Amino acid sequence: MPDALFNPQSEINDALVSSALLGAGLPSEAEHHLWEAGLAYHLDDIAENHLREAEALAPGHAAVLIGLYRFYFYKGRLADALAVAERCLTKAASENNLAADWRRVRAGDAGFGRYENFLPRFFLFSLKGYAYLQMRLGRTDEGRLAVDKLLELDPSDKIGAGVLLGVLDRIGQDDE
Repeated sequence: MPDALFNPQSEINDALVSSALLGAGLPSEAEHHLWEAGLAYHLDDIAENHLREAEALAPGHAAVLIGLYRFYFYKGRLADALAVAERCLTKAASENNLAADWRRVRAGDAGFGRYENFLPRFFLFSLKGYAYLQMRLGRTDEGRLAVDKLLELDPSDKIGAGVLLGVLDRIGQDDE
C-alpha cells in the first residue's frame, strides 16, 4: 500500500519530461541526469548527485522534483521526501493559480473533479503525498487535515484519499 499512495510519477512523469505544462521544458542535460539517477538508483550517492545536477540545471521543474521525491521516498528518507512534496505542492499551487496555502484552496478554484485535468491532478497527488508522509512521520493531525482537504477537493475520490482516511480511522484499533 505505501509505495502506491503518492505515485504521480507512474502516471505523469513521461508527460512532465516531454512537455512544458509545468514550466519550461526540461533541458536535455537535466533529463540525462534523471536517466542516470535511475540507472544508478542502487548507488545512493551517485544517484543523488545526478538528481542534484538535474535540479541545478532545471530548478523547480516538476520532473526533477518528482525524481527527487521518488528517490527519497523509496530510500526511506521520509523527511526529505516530505520537503520535496511541499515543494511540489507550492509548484502545483502556482501552476494552478491557487492559494499558496493548501488549506485555503477550495473545490471551485480548479477543475479538481475532472481526472483528466493534468495541472489540478498534480496538485491533488502532491497533497496526497504530503498527507501520507505526515501520517508516516507520526503527524496524524496534519495528515488528517490534508486528507480532509483532498476529499473536499475531490469528493468522488478519484485519487484514493479515502484509503488514507481509512488508515487514520483505524489508528489505535486492535487488528484482528
